[in-house]
Amino acid sequence: MAHPVNDHALDVIFRDARTQNGFTDKAVPEILVRAVYDLAKMGPTSANCSPARFVWVTTEDGKKRLAPHMSGTNVDKTMAAPWTCIIAYDLHFKEKIPKLFPHAPGAKDWFDKNRDETAFRNGSLQGAYLMIAARALGLDCGPMSGFDPAGVNKEFFESQDGEMQNWRVNFICNIGHGDKSKLFDRSPRLDFDEACRIV
Repeated sequence: MAHPVNDHALDVIFRDARTQNGFTDKAVPEILVRAVYDLAKMGPTSANCSPARFVWVTTEDGKKRLAPHMSGTNVDKTMAAPWTCIIAYDLHFKEKIPKLFPHAPGAKDWFDKNRDETAFRNGSLQGAYLMIAARALGLDCGPMSGFDPAGVNKEFFESQDGEMQNWRVNFICNIGHGDKSKLFDRSPRLDFDEACRIV
């Protein structure tokens, strides 16, 4: 049986971690971003279907493409972050299942009736794994749902001939080293008895 992680790890990943509204100018090297993904990809999904896809926006050109589709104050947050990750999901995820689930390659046909639901649910899980991995590696996250999904999909996932590719945006997350001076007080959370039932 695995031992629980120590209190410091729990503080870094959950108790002291905050949704960041601003970021310092401290650089985040690409090798660290790759390490975040290499941790996040280990999280479980249905039949290891792994439908999440990640577009890492860090160049000035990439940020200018993304900024018009962000809402309100999310524009400034996105432009200031060293990395912005578009967490998307692949509607054609089943084509990878023979590689990802080799002991049962026919599993690619399990999801024909609930393709979109499976892609969205498991892609959301993977987006959460990505944030936990980033925090575990000393980075801060600023997840956002304030953006125009149709605009992001068109800008980043439409082919040159105007056809929509198979990826769809789920949510967007800024990643870097947070500027603590721009944090709000932590909002309350629901107690166990408010949010849980034991049956």
